Amino acid sequence: MLESRGVSGISEMESMRHDSDVHGRPPLPRVLMLVENLSVPADRRVWQECLALRRAGYDVTVVCPRGDERDPEPFVRLEGVDIHRYELRPAAGGMFGYLREYLSACMQTRKLALRLNRRRGFDVVHASNPPDLLLPALRTLKRRGSRFIFDHHDLAPELYLSRFGRRRDPVYRALRALERISFGIADVVVSTNETYRRIAIERGGRAAEDVFIVRNAPDPVRFKGAEPNPALKRGREHLLAYVGVIAPQDGVDYALRALALLRERRTDWRAVFLGAGDALPDMERLTVELGLEDHVEFGGWADDERVGELLSSADVGLAPDPRSPLNDASTMIKVALPVVTFDLPESVVTATGAALFAAGNDEAAFAARVDDLLSDPELRARLGAAGRARIAGPLSWSRSEEQLLAAYRHVLARPSAPRRNASVVADP
Repeated sequence: MLESRGVSGISEMESMRHDSDVHGRPPLPRVLMLVENLSVPADRRVWQECLALRRAGYDVTVVCPRGDERDPEPFVRLEGVDIHRYELRPAAGGMFGYLREYLSACMQTRKLALRLNRRRGFDVVHASNPPDLLLPALRTLKRRGSRFIFDHHDLAPELYLSRFGRRRDPVYRALRALERISFGIADVVVSTNETYRRIAIERGGRAAEDVFIVRNAPDPVRFKGAEPNPALKRGREHLLAYVGVIAPQDGVDYALRALALLRERRTDWRAVFLGAGDALPDMERLTVELGLEDHVEFGGWADDERVGELLSSADVGLAPDPRSPLNDASTMIKVALPVVTFDLPESVVTATGAALFAAGNDEAAFAARVDDLLSDPELRARLGAAGRARIAGPLSWSRSEEQLLAAYRHVLARPSAPRRNASVVADP
């Protein structure tokens, strides 16, 4: 069910919810989810968290930016989740463009969150980074009784080093300081892997019992396999697939240069890249420069149905994230396909037995590993089965959902500041 309303519709709906609370039914725990770098539900991790919380009986509200090609409505109620979106101009012009984007996002997030809080108040504010500015911008809500969860998606200092090729300069030190502030004011930290958890404890000074690992994993309830579509191969024998963000740190340029080398070995393949990001125009130009137009297609952002169709039809998954300060500590989202990836530390932990690894940033080795998989159907079948078993078992979303709900039980057990009457609190 999907409903779209203007401001007056939102107010009426929320008033009805408040009335239900005073008519004898216990109020649901109220959660405010904040995300800046993607709209919702396009941000699959955040959306899975929202749906998990709804299934567990939480009342969930999201504040996020509008998307350019999807999620354009300022307000939508989707599967029981209220999603409020603000207009945000994406970063342009390098580092200072990102600074302008983040400051604008924080101002709009704060304004919208405080307005929503005046109407009904929130028990938990759950903020995803980057940037590491959202929780500090809403410290007012903590004084008014909200608990804070810091959902640590990216290492912002390492992201800066990886994206801009800088040294540990004043900007890096400022990002470390903002990270410490977010760790410090959060009641609970949610980490995406064991490396991030260790950073929260050692670099962030958090107690181990306050840090929970919620991995990125597909939800089998929503992300079901589709029937293979042979038409996606456009007459070629093999199909290669990339699904994810297309930003400078994601290594799509490494994949394209590796595919140019693969074409010298064989031409019986086609590659489809699904995703969007600020590096997409550059990657499309690189495809032309490498003469790969007949082999490579960029499909833009895709819904679950298109992603499922591609992955069910593909022979090999591409995970070209290069070695960098950020990627060495991060877990890249894997799929239930035989995967070729660079030998990043967390990728080795996650995908051993389900992937072939190329030496870090070695495009020729990456091309050779893809060639190995295309030449060996039994190896593809074995790695694919191992990947599906890991996604169904130790890396399953059901396990991550258990950890997410444990984090919420833990944070709600912590004392909070006495809540002032939300209907009479003015903006500070």
